Amino acid sequence: MLALKLALVAVSVLLSTLAARRFGHRVGGAVAGMPMIAAPVIAILLLDHDAGQVRAVALATLVCLPAAVVHIVSFAVSAGRWGAPACVSLALLAYLATSFVLTQLPLPPALVGALALAAPAAALWFAAHHGGPAAPVPVPRTELVLRVAVAVAMAAVVIVGADVLPPVASGLLLAVPITGTVLPCFTLPRYGAAATRSLIAGFLQGLHGFAAFFITLYWALGSLGELAAFLLALAAALITAALMQAVRRWMRRPPSANEP
Repeated sequence: MLALKLALVAVSVLLSTLAARRFGHRVGGAVAGMPMIAAPVIAILLLDHDAGQVRAVALATLVCLPAAVVHIVSFAVSAGRWGAPACVSLALLAYLATSFVLTQLPLPPALVGALALAAPAAALWFAAHHGGPAAPVPVPRTELVLRVAVAVAMAAVVIVGADVLPPVASGLLLAVPITGTVLPCFTLPRYGAAATRSLIAGFLQGLHGFAAFFITLYWALGSLGELAAFLLALAAALITAALMQAVRRWMRRPPSANEP
């Protein structure tokens, strides 16, 4: 059963890789920012644990989401100055420091949800100024293998350790931007800082769907059954992703002849 669960996570990562290969850096980043790994893990947790436990994990994940934004923005800022090892080290340190501070604050759930939405929204200015061309990306096999391996390892820790880890630890693991760490590390040396920032801009866009998924899941589990709450959360993530794509197109539209 564990092998089947981990295989589902691997399939999710493969889907995000196919998106990058077909549509380019930004679209690949947007798909990676969605709950491609977290959603299957949550589905598995709902099968094995009661709604209260999963609800606590969802809230802990939302607490750590602003730290994921700090992580990816830190990588983008440092991408034009240093190599991938220094960039990822700085980004992970920023994530851990921000997560530690956030988990120590007695934040009410409503404020946690507001911060989870505000963090990627505050980074929209970055996404708006780093569009990049929508060209296919030849993702190397080594990157594909590493992405799947890291995602599966993370899922294994969350699933196997769900019985012993506190909700805060599980939430922190779910919120770690795994693809947001692996993809930039391969993109920076192969395609340069501009392509890396385009990828990261897409990732920030996708995080809105991630936030919508966990916010909806947390509140829905308080009043609905597990299956209904999960499906509603998935719908919220997809609708949010579509809205963000519409906003991006609107912001990038050329001015009409009647506009000054």
